[in-house]
Parts: sequence; structure tokens; C-alpha cells
Amino acid sequence: MKWKLTLLAFLGLGMFAFAQEYFPKNDGVKATNDNYTALTNARIYTAPGQVIENGTLLVQNGKVVQAGTSVQIPDNSVVIDLKGHSIYPSFIDVFSGFGMEKPKRAQGSGRTAQYDASRDGFYWNDHIRPEQQAIAAYSFDKGKAASLRKAGFGVVNSHVQDGIARGTGVLLTLSESDDDARRVLDDESGQYFSFEKSVTSRQSYPTSLMGAMALLRQMYHDADWYARGNTSNTDRSLEALIANKGLVQFFAAGDKDNVLRADGIGDAFGVSYVLLAGGQEYENIEQIKATGASLVVPLDFPEAFDVSNPYEAQLVSLEDMKHWNQAPTNPRVLAENGVSFAFTLHGLKNESDIFKKVRKAMAHGLTEQQALEALTTVPARLLGKSAEIGSLQPGRLANFLVTSGPVFDENTTLYENWVRGKREVLEDMSRKDIRGTYSLAAGGKTYSLEISGKAAAPKLKVMRDTAQLKSSLSYSGDWVDLSFNDSGERYRMTARVAAGSDHLQGKGVLPNGNSTRMTARMTQAFEPEVAEKSSAEEDAPEVLPLTYPNVGYGFTSLPTQEDVLFRNATVWTSEDAGVLENTDVLIRKGKIARIGQGLNAGSARVIDATGKHLTAGIIDEHSHIAGVSINEAGHNSSAEVRMADVLDPEDVDIYRNLAGGVTSIQLLHGSANPIGGQSAIFKLKWGRPADEMLYEDMPKFIKFALGENVKQSNWQSFDRFPQTRMGVEQVFLNYFQRAKEYQAKKDSGEPYRHDEEMETLAEILRGERFISCHSYVQSEINMLMKVAEKMGFRVNTFTHILEGYKVADKMAEHGVGGSTFSDWWAYKFEVNDAIPYNAAIMTRAGVTTAINSDDAEMSRRLNQEAAKTVKYGGMSEEEAWKMVTINPAKLLHLDHRTGSIAEGKDADVVLWSGHPLSVYSRAEKTYIEGIPYFDLERDKQIRQRIDRERNTLINMMLQEKDGGTKRTPRQNRRERFHCDSL
Repeated sequence: MKWKLTLLAFLGLGMFAFAQEYFPKNDGVKATNDNYTALTNARIYTAPGQVIENGTLLVQNGKVVQAGTSVQIPDNSVVIDLKGHSIYPSFIDVFSGFGMEKPKRAQGSGRTAQYDASRDGFYWNDHIRPEQQAIAAYSFDKGKAASLRKAGFGVVNSHVQDGIARGTGVLLTLSESDDDARRVLDDESGQYFSFEKSVTSRQSYPTSLMGAMALLRQMYHDADWYARGNTSNTDRSLEALIANKGLVQFFAAGDKDNVLRADGIGDAFGVSYVLLAGGQEYENIEQIKATGASLVVPLDFPEAFDVSNPYEAQLVSLEDMKHWNQAPTNPRVLAENGVSFAFTLHGLKNESDIFKKVRKAMAHGLTEQQALEALTTVPARLLGKSAEIGSLQPGRLANFLVTSGPVFDENTTLYENWVRGKREVLEDMSRKDIRGTYSLAAGGKTYSLEISGKAAAPKLKVMRDTAQLKSSLSYSGDWVDLSFNDSGERYRMTARVAAGSDHLQGKGVLPNGNSTRMTARMTQAFEPEVAEKSSAEEDAPEVLPLTYPNVGYGFTSLPTQEDVLFRNATVWTSEDAGVLENTDVLIRKGKIARIGQGLNAGSARVIDATGKHLTAGIIDEHSHIAGVSINEAGHNSSAEVRMADVLDPEDVDIYRNLAGGVTSIQLLHGSANPIGGQSAIFKLKWGRPADEMLYEDMPKFIKFALGENVKQSNWQSFDRFPQTRMGVEQVFLNYFQRAKEYQAKKDSGEPYRHDEEMETLAEILRGERFISCHSYVQSEINMLMKVAEKMGFRVNTFTHILEGYKVADKMAEHGVGGSTFSDWWAYKFEVNDAIPYNAAIMTRAGVTTAINSDDAEMSRRLNQEAAKTVKYGGMSEEEAWKMVTINPAKLLHLDHRTGSIAEGKDADVVLWSGHPLSVYSRAEKTYIEGIPYFDLERDKQIRQRIDRERNTLINMMLQEKDGGTKRTPRQNRRERFHCDSL
């Protein structure tokens, strides 16, 4: 039996090799060209780190046959002598838009939004387009292909860069002489995703990064449901998504934090993404490394700012200055940490800049081999095409570069780019290299001419004795034109470059106008500079050290947990014990260990707190700092979105809040819709990653909203339901009825479609998630309590609640807390009845009451906001202080951990210079879990360091001689969000 199979295989091969073509040829006489091309005497890089000296590369039918030093050259070979030249594999770009027409933006604007999909038979959201095929949209762009070949590229992996699910890519060679049938290496080279909506649709949802993340999660749940046979309606998008799941999955993250966000989604659904990075991964390399993901890394290092004007220089943030300085280290840092990455042209304005950018990365520590890997073997591996492209092993496509020397060297000329074995000439390799040092006698004087740079574009330097003269040179064809000025007198020379001579002989014109024969005699041949290791280290660019976070006010090293004894403080316990005079508080292992007088410090650091006040850290129940986005406004319910997805650990307002004694914050969704998103409750651990800031076992909260914003009185759309306060009530009733039905279906044991939105609302019904509701008017407050009682749940907190004083008795009966402003009123119609006595009245009615900020500036002065309740309503000082410590802790279900000074609680404490309710007092030290995240003395040192760093970076920018266009200084402020921010 075995011999029969062998025979069949042999016959099959024979038929493939010798069978007649069954179609006629109507375009002239053709013959198959089976000749070989042998490129001899070259330095051949078959792959990064694998070099053949004085070798031969044998090519036939577009593929590498053999590479080595003893290659037998067949008789039917075209032999090309490449003595003194090098051969490298041509480059591959795995993230390209080559050949794709720019998507046209959907027409229409104004206040009539599109809420439903525009397509039948596809996914319910227009921004999910996995059925999109790059091969169908592709058109070969000759001009762009020529530019890419000139930049060293032979293969690009292209896709339509539009949408959240973008469809499949196409892998192409860039040979101009081939047709598309031969150019296309793979018509389904990968499946692409991003966080960016499609510009071709006006469908409103999602309007935010957190909405895009929620949509992706729901998409994967829906695909799983559909794949299990639940196909009552055909969905071509989900069918394509399922069909393409075996392809390489690319994700256009484009930012170091989005890399982590995308990887998290992939981990949740068993998808390994190849991630487009943003170039700042060096800042959080440990987290990037921990993902285990492969990256596609752009080389669009920022140009220096023009900081010559001191006033304009003040506009540039330290963060932007540092990124300019540190960005070129990104490839080296990735390589040192074992992160697999490929380079991409994505983000570069000019393809030709690739060599300059790679050289910059190499100057900052990346090796030539690592750079070459990132452009050849790694992209080939990421695409699953290592057996076809990326190296010059036998059987691979004959895609290679011919260079005059090391491919990334500044003085190297890229002569040819062979694609599929077809020669694309970029520079005339036969033209003589005239670089070297010459001696020229003219006008009775002797000059030294140094011709250097690239062989194809040489540069001239003319010296007389020790003086360098202004000069110019052009080299075209076989002719050289050069000129120079000596003491205002101009000399000109035109010479023919002769093949058999090292001298330049031709006609010269002297300053007096007389013509003469001139000869520039070569005295020394050109030798590329080879820097010694020591001098290379000396010439390495100065790079400022990272801080944590790597922005202004970052730490040079992260503060660590310490055992501390605060000696002889006035201690505000926020407990029944009240305010304790001349008391010690001992902190050990991040917890409050003991409270008393004359405590033994042991090994703990002792801080003399005589005359100072020690309190629990302030807690802000309602804040919008440290969020990348705040509102998902695309639907009237966005229960599926998570603020934890968009926590920004680098927001400087975190540090400013620490300086105001704040240690914990609830980051709330905005008020764009009646049912908002899930909250994030975090500690202000400045310098730590976002996931380390979030509370462990974080209580589950969600933002609801009432009033003007949710019915869209002043913004967004005239046609989204609800448009009235009555409609808001119906939204709640409808969604909770659906949630009850969803839970019943889930409990029945029958198959059900996992719905992220309904899962969240069902958690409320089960008492697992708590509601913090944006509220103003008493009628609406009453309404939501009645809806909650009817549907079987309880409202946890009415936040803002400026008319709480009108319904305080009903709130106490319902069991809901109130978190309010101290004295905001009259800033819109529905707060006209607000009074500053609100907090006191609610407290006396038995409502747990807190003072919140809803404002980045107010949040760092919450101690002063609490003090206002002493004036307005006659609250005691202790009652007032509880409104920003233990009361918000109770509202957030965190009072067992924080909010007061009690033994066993987290050591979240603040040492104040004076009375904590005084406008004159300052937070001197702010501890979170025994770690000093703010220290007033250290803050002074940080400010001095910032001044030094700015001065250093400004001087470095002024000395920048990169030749690039300097950027105009601009202010890059982080947007401060509010409830209604979109």
C-alpha cells in the first residue's frame, strides 16, 4: 500500500511540473524563465545574526535556492558581482494601510443622533465589522509602493483602519512588475480590532473608551452564543468573527495603557492579540512584560519643541519634554525585558524616516541585530509566515536589499530592493564611489577636499590650513560639480569621473574668471568611521531617569511601607472616642496597631506631632478625577461600562488630592443617562499602576442619574428616550423588569445569552451592587425610592441631593444615605431650591450624610467644605469631620477598613499642621496603608527637581541638531471632567 501512495505522490508532482496549461495566451509569445540569478562576493545576512562573508545568493523563480560560500552556480545563471556590498532580507510592515482608500465619513450632524444600526443582517452595532475584507478594498498604489521599496520594504500587511472590529487584512508584496495574483501572499492575513469607532457610521454607541471595551466584551459573548447554534436570525458579522478566530488577531491599542486594556479583554475571552503599541511602553515595562503579548512598535519619536522663547517654553509640560527625551529608549527597554516586537511605519509621516528613527533607537541602546529582527524575522513570525518571508533561507521568497554597507549606517546607500526575485533599482550601483580625501591646487593655493556621506549622495568639506570653507558638491551621472569660497573668492570645478582613475580631473574657473585644468588628487580612500565602544558610550545621548508616574511630581523611587509612631498628636478618631488630646498612634504593617499615650515605638519611626492634628484620610464619595472618560452617552442605559477600565493613574489631580489629605475616591460615571456605568473605588496610591490602586474586593457600585442631564435638556439629541422626567421613571421600570426576566431565565437552567448590561442590573436586584444616584429635585428622589421599593431593591446613596432636606424623613425610612455639596446652588434651574443647611437637616433626620466634591479643585479642599456645615446648620466639629471620613466610608461600605482611626483599620491617615477644619491648615503627611504618598518637605524637593529637569531638557532641545522640524510649543492640559462631560 505504501508504494502506491508514493507513486501517486510522484505522479502528482509530475503533473504539477509538466502538465500543459489549459488556457490560451493572447498577449504575445511567452516562455517560462527558469534561469537563475547568482549574486556573488557579497556579505549576506540570511537572517539577523547569521552572516555569510564573501558569499553567493542563488535565486530562481522568485525564491532563494541557496546561500553560502561554496554555492555551485548553474550554467543558466545571470551572475552579478556584489564585491564590497551587503545583502539583507527586505523589511516587513505588519500594520499598514497600503492600498486602502481612506474611509469616507458618514454625512449628517447636529442633535439628531443615530441609535440603531443602519444595516440589516449584520451585528446590532455598525462599528463591529469583522465581515470587512481588505482584499476587496485593496488597490495597488504604484507611487506608494515605490516609496515603501525605497524605505527597504518588500512586504506589507494591510487592512482597512476603520471600526472597532475591522475585518481581515491582506498580505502583499510590493513588486511593481507582478500582478495582484502574485502580489497577494495571504488574502486573510489576520483579524483586526481597535477601540475606535467607524467613521462611516453615525451610530451613537459607543461614545467613550469604556463603551468600546464593553462593546467588545458583549461581541465576544454574542459570538459564543451564536456559535453554539442560537441562530434564530442570521448575523453575517458574527459569522465572520467566528470564521476568522483562527487567524492572527491584531489590536490597534496605540497607547501603553490601552495595550493593557486590550490584553485584559483578550485574556477574558482566550484571545492572544498582537498589539499595536504607543511608544511609551518603557514607562510601565513590568506590566507590559507581564502580558506576554507581542507588540507592533511605532518609531514616530517626537521632535524637539522650539523652546527658544522662554514664554512659549512654559507651555510645554514636563511630561511631554520627558517623553521627547526618553521615547527613543522604548525599543531597547522592550528588548532588554524580553518583549517580542516588530517595527511599523504606522505614525511616521515619511517612510524614508525609518532609517533615521532606527539609528536613533540604536543610539539609545538597541542593537543592529534587534533592529533587523524587528523588521524581518519577528513580523514574519507574528504573521505565521516564517517559512516564506523574513529571511533568506532556501525556499523563502527572494525579497532582499543590496546595500553599500551596514543597512542602518548613516553613510550606507540602499542600491536595490529585490521583491520576489525581481530587481528594483533605487540607486545606480555601477556609479563610482568618489568618497575620500583629495588635495587640490588652485590659484596658487592648496586645498584639502574631504568627500564623505553616502556614496549616492556625497557631502563635501573643503579646508585651507585649519579653516573650513563654505562649499557645495553635486554628483550626477559621471560628472561632479563642486565649488567653494575662500575669503570671498569663488572657485568652481567640473570633473568627469573616470573608471580607471582615483583622481578628479576637469575644468576649473578661478575667481578672476580664467579657465584652467584642475586636478583633485586622492590622498586617502574613504573609510567608514567605526566608533570604539568606549567612545560610543561617551557619545550616548543623555536620558533623564524615569519617575513613578513618569510625569511632573512623580517619585524617583516609589515610597515604601514603614512602621510609624505619631507621638503626642491631637487625634480625630471619627469614632465614639471623639477627639483625643496628646495621644500616640502606632502604625505597623500598613495597619493602625495601637492608640494611646506613652506608646513604645520599638523599631518604628517616630514623628513628633506635638501641636499637630492626626485624622483619618478624607474620602470623596463623588469624584471624576483620574478618569480617561466619564460618560458613555450612546444609550439611555450604560450599565455594562466600567469606570475601572478607564482609571488614569497619571492624573496629577491624584497628587493634588493627596496634598489635600484625600486617600480614597469613588470615581463615578457621569450623568448622561438614567442608568450610568459601574463605579471604581480606589486609593490614591500615586505612582502605582491602576490595578494596584483599586480596592481589593471593591464594593460594587453603579451611577444612576435624574434630572436635566439625563433627559438631555441642553445637549446631545432631540430624539433619544427619555425626553421628560416622566420618561426617566419609565426607563427604570422597563430595565428592571427586563433584568428580572433575565434573572428568571438564568435561574431556570435553560440556555441564555450572556448580557453584560442585564447582568449588572440583576446584581442590583440580588443586593450585590449598590446605587449612587445623581439627584436634585424632591419629586424625582421620591420617584426612584418608590421604583426601588416596587422592584425589590434599595437605593444606597443620593449624591448631590440638594433638595434632600425636603425628603429627609422619607430617605431615613428607605434607608438611603445622602452625599451633598456644602453650599453650591443656583448654577442651573433644578438647583434653585438648594440651601447650605441641607447636610445638617439630613443628618438630624437620621440620614448618613457626606460632603462630596464632583469637582477636581474642590476635592482637595474637602476639609474646608466640611467646615462650612459648622456655620450652616450648627454641626459640631466632630460631626462635620465625619462627613468627609467615616460617613462616606459607610456609604461606600468601606467603614470596616477605613474612614476612622481605630485599631485594625488601614493606616490611611493625615497629619495636619493645625486644626483640620481650618483654612490655614495644611496636610503635612498623607499615608495610605502605612506608605507616605505625600510629604510636604518631599514636595519642596520635587518642585526643585522639576525646575532642574525642565532646565536640562530645554537646554537639550536647544542643542538638538537632528535636522527635523521643531515643534511649536503647545499646552497639553489633561481635560478635567464633570458629570456632563462627553
